[in-house]
Amino acid sequence: MSENGMFGAKGSGDTSGFGGLVNTSSNVGVTQRPFGSYFDQIADDLERAYPLFSDAIEKVVVDRGELTLFIKRDRLFDVAKILRDQLKFEMCIGVSGAHYPSEVGRELHAVYSLLSITRNQRIRLEVCVSEKDSHMPSLVEVWAGANWHERETYDMFGIIFDNHPGLTRILMPDDWPGFPQRKDYPLGGIDIEYKGATVPAPSQRRSYQ
Repeated sequence: MSENGMFGAKGSGDTSGFGGLVNTSSNVGVTQRPFGSYFDQIADDLERAYPLFSDAIEKVVVDRGELTLFIKRDRLFDVAKILRDQLKFEMCIGVSGAHYPSEVGRELHAVYSLLSITRNQRIRLEVCVSEKDSHMPSLVEVWAGANWHERETYDMFGIIFDNHPGLTRILMPDDWPGFPQRKDYPLGGIDIEYKGATVPAPSQRRSYQ
């Protein structure tokens, strides 16, 4: 039986539906001032409000019109409170995870997307931890809406949010082994039991006619 990918590729052995398509990625480095847009104002306001700002920031990245502040793990909670209380970033829109196995010692990333309704501005906070020590502070005390998002990031990536009020799995069963969105998680090929249902291997899930 011929197994064709989503883009018509043949004979690749890839049964994911993408036909061996490779997505190239670019490594965005540190952005130097001026950042542009309202980003310099945010940096200035944060420096004035938080004297340890320079020690708390690993790097600043402006890419595709978005500002990301890479925050040291032990300074995350303090920076978050300053952003909420003094810079008026009232909302945490979501928390997402990423796994970069090649970044030794900082393989796991948690990304907080923040919105200031008062200022009509958006920024992101990104924190990096290692697979061997995947702890970072929970920000539920700062933004209650981060609760379920941190649970999902824990469930999918294994990042442990210290002092979270109820850090349990939210998508997978409590006894599920591993973290499904890590790059080293098996993609299939073995039968998996999920709430009484058997999920077949990827090559058996669709017709390639």
